[in-house]
Amino acid sequence: MPYELIVSQGRIADRTPGAIPGAAMTAEALGKQTGLQPTVIGTPSPAKEDDWSTSLPEAGETLAGLQAAIAATLQRGNKPLLVANTCSASLATLPVVARECPDAILLWIDAHGDFNTPQTTESGYLGGMVLSAACGLWESGHGSGLNPAQVVIVGARDIDPAETALLQQAGVHTLSPAAAPPEAILSLIGDKPAWIHVDWDVLEPNHVPAAYAINDGLDPQALRAIFAAIPQQQIAGIELAEFEASHDAAKDAAAIECLLGIIEPLLERR
Repeated sequence: MPYELIVSQGRIADRTPGAIPGAAMTAEALGKQTGLQPTVIGTPSPAKEDDWSTSLPEAGETLAGLQAAIAATLQRGNKPLLVANTCSASLATLPVVARECPDAILLWIDAHGDFNTPQTTESGYLGGMVLSAACGLWESGHGSGLNPAQVVIVGARDIDPAETALLQQAGVHTLSPAAAPPEAILSLIGDKPAWIHVDWDVLEPNHVPAAYAINDGLDPQALRAIFAAIPQQQIAGIELAEFEASHDAAKDAAAIECLLGIIEPLLERR
């Protein structure tokens, strides 16, 4: 199944200025590498510090556009390759995955759990509540249906105590960077499809800049090894989020080169 490249350019709770241009840069680089023409969803607007209750309705048009694009791609029998500004974009995508690929294992590759709810969030940030919404713990307005037992958080190391309790109650698998060799990932996927979501803060900082970077992350080669181990025929779709572009062209180019090197095994024909 071929990939279809989709890029989110509308603000979805962005609190930093680099995520929207970072998504555009990534999509441009992927287009050059793969020959795919990106479908652009949303119109850029400035970052701001707001609560999820404000940012969620403001992102409604972009989220609806992403949901339609992902659904259409899957219904054509193709694989989405989504480049998103923030993880909040997955409020739109994951309910579609749950509906169209109900047996898929979600690899949520992220330093954070993103399993807070409106009742537990300390920051009010929408991006920290994505997985819980998709699993039906609160109503985002964009659907749910994701089975938490089919969710594997890879590289997690910054999870709030209340969030930890919710993850344990829901039965989500959570792997620290040290507990995430390719063999462990493959054993959890088994013979099922895999939907792969990457927040670049899963890496050790400074390889691919991310707004919410945390020390003690995965090495780029370790993440590439995970991707190289997953049989390509089992990949249902890919999401790449949270590359924080800067005003330093050389730094951004190095980050894009690193990023492309990590995901190359996912795009190769094998």
